[in-house]
Amino acid sequence: MLRIVKRLEPEVAADSIPKIRFRLVLPFEQRQKSRQLVRLEDGEEAQLFLPPATVLRDGDVLEAQDGRRIAVIAAAEHVLDVTADTPFALMRAAYHLGNRHTPLQLGNGFLRLENDPVLREMLFRLGVNVEEKQQPFEPEAGAYGGSHRHGHDPSFEEDYVLAQRVFKEHHGHDDEKPAPHQ
Repeated sequence: MLRIVKRLEPEVAADSIPKIRFRLVLPFEQRQKSRQLVRLEDGEEAQLFLPPATVLRDGDVLEAQDGRRIAVIAAAEHVLDVTADTPFALMRAAYHLGNRHTPLQLGNGFLRLENDPVLREMLFRLGVNVEEKQQPFEPEAGAYGGSHRHGHDPSFEEDYVLAQRVFKEHHGHDDEKPAPHQ
């Protein structure tokens, strides 16, 4: 069985895209799983064996143990596209969706999220336009480079350290000196 073991760096991948003959078409839910059985577009079964917490994006290039390169394609899936008559209304919708930790794709004048009847109803009540579509879903990565994570996720510790460093740099705190009490 084909074993896919590596995601290529973007600069390496860009050179190989025109030559790639193999494609892996996956919805976002599956592109978040680094270890799973998958089927290439031509029907060949493969084992995805990438580092934990790897999230695949549309256009990524993977490499199998036998040297084959495989293009990752975001599958069309059932999504909601949200638009609004005013920028404020769209921003308000984004705020409420973010408050629910909903993965969102941000576009020029629209938000895209996975189809969810409860969120659809909330959006209608907010007065924005909601349209069901079949489109690829490519939500924003987290603020520190990954997806939304909790304390039990494999890379939480790494993200937490980075977040603390950014906080300390922004607020002028030094590890050597305790922060003043207010």
